Amino acid sequence: MMSTRVSLNHYPPSSSSLPWISPLQYLPKPTSPKPDHPPNPTLSTLQELPTRPKFISHDVAIRMIKREKSPQKALEIFNMVSEQRGFNHNHDTYSTILHKLALSKKFNAVDAVLRQMTFEPCKFHEGLFLNLMAHFSRSSLHEKTLELFYAIPPFVREKPSPKALSTCLNLLLEAGRVDLARRLLSDSKSGLGLRPNTCIFNILVKHHCKSGDFESAFEIVERMKKSEHASPNLITYSTLMGGLCDRGRLSEAIELFEEMVSKAKIFPDALTYNVLINGFCRGGKVDKAKQIMVFMRRNGCYPNIYNYTALMMGFCNEGKLEEAREVFDEMKRYGLEADAVSYTTLISSLCRVGRVDGAIELLKEMKERGCKADLVTFNVIIGGLCWEKRFDEAMQMVEKLPFDGVYLNKASYRIVMNALCREGEMERAVGLLGLMLGRGFMPHYATSNELLIGLCDAGKAADATEALYGLSEMRFIPEDASWVRLVESVCRERKLVKVFELLNELVIAD
Repeated sequence: MMSTRVSLNHYPPSSSSLPWISPLQYLPKPTSPKPDHPPNPTLSTLQELPTRPKFISHDVAIRMIKREKSPQKALEIFNMVSEQRGFNHNHDTYSTILHKLALSKKFNAVDAVLRQMTFEPCKFHEGLFLNLMAHFSRSSLHEKTLELFYAIPPFVREKPSPKALSTCLNLLLEAGRVDLARRLLSDSKSGLGLRPNTCIFNILVKHHCKSGDFESAFEIVERMKKSEHASPNLITYSTLMGGLCDRGRLSEAIELFEEMVSKAKIFPDALTYNVLINGFCRGGKVDKAKQIMVFMRRNGCYPNIYNYTALMMGFCNEGKLEEAREVFDEMKRYGLEADAVSYTTLISSLCRVGRVDGAIELLKEMKERGCKADLVTFNVIIGGLCWEKRFDEAMQMVEKLPFDGVYLNKASYRIVMNALCREGEMERAVGLLGLMLGRGFMPHYATSNELLIGLCDAGKAADATEALYGLSEMRFIPEDASWVRLVESVCRERKLVKVFELLNELVIAD
C-alpha cells in the first residue's frame, strides 16, 4: 500500500508518534505448550491475553482530526491511520485535514497534501477546492486561489462547474485582483468552454457598481439581454439600484425600478424595496422613503422588520422621533416582533436628545416582550445617563449588569470614566477605577493621565498615588507631565517618603 505520510514542512515527518500500535507492528507473545487439562480462566489470566488494536475507520479518523487542536498532531493522526492494512484515504479524510491545515494557515502543508492527492485513485469533489480558495484568498494568496481553480479538472476529472467559476471570480474581484479575474474569464472561455451565466454577469455588475463605473455595469446588462445563457434578474436590478443610491443618483434608481417592473416584468421583493428605502433615507429624503413603503404595501409586498427599521433610522437621523415612533408602533400593529436593532435605534435617538427616561422605558419593554438587549443597547443608555450627568445611575448599571448576565466590554466602563473626568467628578472616578481594575479593564491612556492630574488639582495626592499604583500593575506608564504633577503635589503635602516611592516607580517603569 502506498504511503500517504505528509509533513507540515515538506520534510520527512517527525519521529514523534501517537501511542498507538499498528496491526503490522503487533507481534503476539509466544505461547506455552497446551496442557492436558487447561485450567479455568480467571480474571487475571483474561487480562493478560493480548488484544488486537481496533481498526480506525474513515469516520473515526475524521472525528479524531476535527477534535485535535494542533495541526501538527492532526497531521500525525492523518498519517498514522494510513499505515493500517487495507486503509486508503478518501475525499472526506483529505477534505478534513486540508480544512484543518488551511484554518491554521499551514499552506506549505496544504500544498504537500495536494501533491499526495495526485497519486490517489479515489475521485474528489470540487467543494474541497472551493473551501481552499476561500482560505487562500483571505490570506491574500490570490495566485494560489486561481491555481486551485485550474487544479479542479485533474482531481475531479471533469471541468469546473459554473459555481466554481463564480466563486473564484468573486474572490478575485473582492480582493481587487482584476488582472487575475480577466485571466480567469479568458481561460475559462477558451480552454474550458465555460460560458458566463447570470451569476457571473451579476458579479461583474456588482464589481463595476462598487467602483462607480456605471457605464460598464449597464454594458454588462445589455450583454446579458443578448446572451443565450443569461438574462438580467432581480439581483441584477437590485445591485444596480443599490449602486446608484450609494452615489446619490436616486432619480436614476427610481427610473431603473420602473423599467424593471414595466419592461422586464420582474417584480420586486422586500429586499429590493429595502435598497430604495435605505437609499432615500441616506439621501435625506425620508418622506420619499415612506412613500415607497406605502407603494410597496399597496402592491402586495408586505414590509418586513428590515424595511421598518431602515425607515425608523431615516426619521431618527433627521431628528423626527415622533414619526420614528409611529413607524415602530405600526410595525408592531402588523404583527412584526421588534428586534434589538429596532429598539436600539429608538433608544439611541431618545438618548441623543436627552430623553433617557423614555429610553429606559423602552429597555423595560424589551425585557417584558422577551427581546434581549445587547451590549450596544446598554452602552447607549449608559452614555445617555452620563450625558445628563446622572452618574450614580450610570455607575449602578455598570456595577450590577454583570450580575444579571450582561458581559460589559471596556467601552462600557470607559464611557463613564471619560465623563467623570470631564466633569471633575474625581471621587466617583476613583471608585470606578477600582471597579475597572478589579474586573481587568483599563481606562484610555489619555483618560488615565487626565485622572491623575485631576486628582492632584483637587488636592487628592494620596488618591492619585493609590491610583497610580493600581494602574502600574496593569503596565500603565504615565506621561512625563503626569509624573511631574504628581511629585509636586506630594511634595507640597510634605510626604517625602511617598516622593521617594514614586521616584522608585519611575525608575522601574523606565
